[in-house]
Amino acid sequence: MSNTQRYDEDFKKSLVALYNNGKTQTALSKEYGVSLSALGKWIRLYSEIKTENGDIMTAKQIKDLQKRNALLEEENIILKKAIVLFTPHSDND
Repeated sequence: MSNTQRYDEDFKKSLVALYNNGKTQTALSKEYGVSLSALGKWIRLYSEIKTENGDIMTAKQIKDLQKRNALLEEENIILKKAIVLFTPHSDND
């Protein structure tokens, strides 16, 4: 059995918000009993990023979109191959 503690997403986001409002990682780590490495990871994941068109996203949202995009590209390749296989060809091809 693992001794690692699981934190919910709201808790993580609240610590990131405190960090973004001026608290140091060290202070947050001591106050909430969270490791510096976990806190740093949460800051990278949940800090907001402003896109070119003005949308605000977190790194986690961007990562999820990249995974979804890769999956869709893979599905596209499979469908293109299926079209070639199932499209009837004339004798002149």
